[in-house]
Amino acid sequence: MIVGELMTKNVMTVLPETTLADAARMMLARHVSGMPVLDGQGRLVGMITEGDLLRRVELETADEQPSWLKTFLMPSALAKDYVHTHGRRVDEVMSHNPLTVTPATPLRDAAALMRRKHFKRLPVVQDGKLVGVVSRSDLLGALSMKLLETHGKPDDKAIGEHILAELKKERWAPKSGIRVKVEGAVVDLEGVIFSADERDAVMVIAENAPGVKLVRDQMTYVDPGSGMAIPAG
Repeated sequence: MIVGELMTKNVMTVLPETTLADAARMMLARHVSGMPVLDGQGRLVGMITEGDLLRRVELETADEQPSWLKTFLMPSALAKDYVHTHGRRVDEVMSHNPLTVTPATPLRDAAALMRRKHFKRLPVVQDGKLVGVVSRSDLLGALSMKLLETHGKPDDKAIGEHILAELKKERWAPKSGIRVKVEGAVVDLEGVIFSADERDAVMVIAENAPGVKLVRDQMTYVDPGSGMAIPAG
């Protein structure tokens, strides 16, 4: 999937000179936690988010008074902090030069960027113009649709082959220690696993196989250290 397939196109934006009070009201009214900031020519110049408003003198959440050493060595940084905690316009507190993606950006790359930077949303830009926003909620919506997809009614043989093929692809999976039996779309997993995480992952592969109704765990856990075997259940 690519960003353009699920991004939100009807995006609420603000101007740099918009007051923080108006920006906050807009975010509350639309139930969004951030908005792109566009200049008079429609160019993206920043993002204003809930995170930008966490440190505010009005809420008594601004940082404590700096030490005399910091005051002496970094007066410019302290002045910048003062603007952020006391400013009343969007351009005084917004995040400048935001990271962006394009409609053609693979969804996995956008999701990885959001995870790495702890962002909740990314502006989507094409030919220098804002064309949308992709957010965590957009990803959640796409996930819910994928989880609800139907794949027809494969027979028992196809279900077993699917599970074995998925196991073969995963580097962590036992390559010869798992036996898969399918009858009436009910899967029985037998064989040997060497950790609880391995057990859970094998179960998830089976549960995700198209057409599966039930997965029964009959795998035996073998402690790698002692060699002790513990049957399922």
